[in-house]
Amino acid sequence: MTSSGIDSSAVALFSARESERFLSNNPQSVAMAERARASLYKGVPMHWMSDWSTPVPLFVSHAKGARFYDVDGHEYVDFCLGDTGTMFGHSPDPIAHAIAEQGARGLTTMLPGEDAIHCGELLSQRFGLPYWQVTTTATDANRFVVRWARAITQRKVLLVFDGCYHGTVDDVMVRCREGQTVHRSGLVGQAYDLTQYSRSIPFNDLEALEAALAQGDVAALLCEPAMTNIGMVLPDPGFMAKCRELTRRYGSLLVIDETHTISTGMGGCTRQWELDPDFFVVGKPIAGGVPCGVYGCSAEMAEAMASVGKGSSEETAGHGHSGMGTTLSANALAMHCMRANLEQVMTQQAYDHMLPLAAELAEGFRRVIRDHRLQWSVTQLGARCEFQFCPTPPKTGAQAEAAFHDELQMALHLYLINRGILITPFHNMTLCCPDTSREDVARLIETLDQGIGELLAIPGARS
Repeated sequence: MTSSGIDSSAVALFSARESERFLSNNPQSVAMAERARASLYKGVPMHWMSDWSTPVPLFVSHAKGARFYDVDGHEYVDFCLGDTGTMFGHSPDPIAHAIAEQGARGLTTMLPGEDAIHCGELLSQRFGLPYWQVTTTATDANRFVVRWARAITQRKVLLVFDGCYHGTVDDVMVRCREGQTVHRSGLVGQAYDLTQYSRSIPFNDLEALEAALAQGDVAALLCEPAMTNIGMVLPDPGFMAKCRELTRRYGSLLVIDETHTISTGMGGCTRQWELDPDFFVVGKPIAGGVPCGVYGCSAEMAEAMASVGKGSSEETAGHGHSGMGTTLSANALAMHCMRANLEQVMTQQAYDHMLPLAAELAEGFRRVIRDHRLQWSVTQLGARCEFQFCPTPPKTGAQAEAAFHDELQMALHLYLINRGILITPFHNMTLCCPDTSREDVARLIETLDQGIGELLAIPGARS
């Protein structure tokens, strides 16, 4: 018996059966996987694409709205939505039109157009920070903000929460183990000691937060307002307000990364919870699925940024050698799509549709868990929800990680895939988009209920 309440041998039998079903039903994906191995490392264009629950990668043909279709002609209801990259659905019509329009009049020029002004104005209205910069990814945005924070404060240490998600920024690739900051396990090719200038503490731990900040060397606290990639972890009441208070008290900046938590509602947690950050970052969905990220800053930070480098013999920080910016940042295609997304897709009407459906899905998960007498829990944040293999929602990244059961999770995911439903890999998270229907939600709940029932029917599953 595992902490999930289901015997591992039963999970293995269940998974083997589902793998056979997948291989039998997906001959084109199997053939493409074999062909791909001759030219693509691990047979995929990005190595983690081979880490899904399927025995070979599932190859996609096309996607639209809340659905995608594989090369074998199967239709899927998509609750993963590119792990937030297409949070408002695949190829919304305004984005498809924007791509066609801009595709005919130039993709990248290294110069701004009128769309840039519209985007800046729309971002300021949406998120409440007056000044904006555009990047190609949220990873880039976080990386550049960390540079600004260190330059402004003249401090070197970055503070993050254990289990955080901020893309692939080097400085965040650390964990907290027994009160000590260590490198993340599995980190490849790391040439220098990240713990020299990065510090990791548990989420929701005010004592650890103040102790870390009180050392007086923290340039910034970079955080998600709710953790989303180690398993969903919501902040305790008042915790984020305390983050703002303590960072100000000890002279550190507060950077809020809402690349996932933008699912909370219009303006993300930053507007919904009045977080008042110094810097704000969001990526993935901001341009409707076209690669793009942005960061915003307060007027005080903009003034401090303008002062960086003045009075020295070096070029000012606005120069191209600042360590910030890539040639494709703020390209014309991304700017046109971001404008269309902010004006026509990422709307209050969209959230008004998504949020009630996610609440309905979360309640359905709870009902299935109760009916099967499992000691699992459910966490919801706006349009996002997740079931976790622990009796109460976790309070820290370590608690969320302790609830992982990779084999069970992957077996359930594969069961769903074999029946035309996709949820986010690597944990049990779902997103509802404007094209998700109540019927889609009911289908996911019913199929998960059926899968758990079949798993528990295996002799010895509860032994």
